[in-house]
Amino acid sequence: MNFRPRHRDPPELNLIPMIDVLIVLLIFLVLTTTFSREAQLHIRLPEAAGANGAPGATTTGLQVIINPQGQYRINQQDLPDTRLATVKQALKDAAGENPDPLIVIDADRNTTHQSVITVLDAAGQLGYQQVSFAAEDAPAE
Repeated sequence: MNFRPRHRDPPELNLIPMIDVLIVLLIFLVLTTTFSREAQLHIRLPEAAGANGAPGATTTGLQVIINPQGQYRINQQDLPDTRLATVKQALKDAAGENPDPLIVIDADRNTTHQSVITVLDAAGQLGYQQVSFAAEDAPAE
């Protein structure tokens, strides 16, 4: 009988296969990742400093028409200029006693974005929450 203790080698953790698997996963993730291309767009966004107010009930609507040159007409009244203060005052006068009228913006397709943002900014500063955009029906295909 052999009563001598057997010498076992301590268990060894082989890291090489785990490193190989991690490298394969890293290569897979690098090859399948799509990168955002937003940095390639260099645009100048319009400015707006409006604050939102509390919503109210609406019973009448205001129609704001913007032509391609950026001139405004609110409820069939032409505005003398395109400044934010003028648009804001015209919206306030047209709304009368209504605390939150429905504002329908009817802008030409060639109207600048800034012209539409000016109306949205004026409505926001006055606390008007209900804004809609008018559009033509698309032709049937």
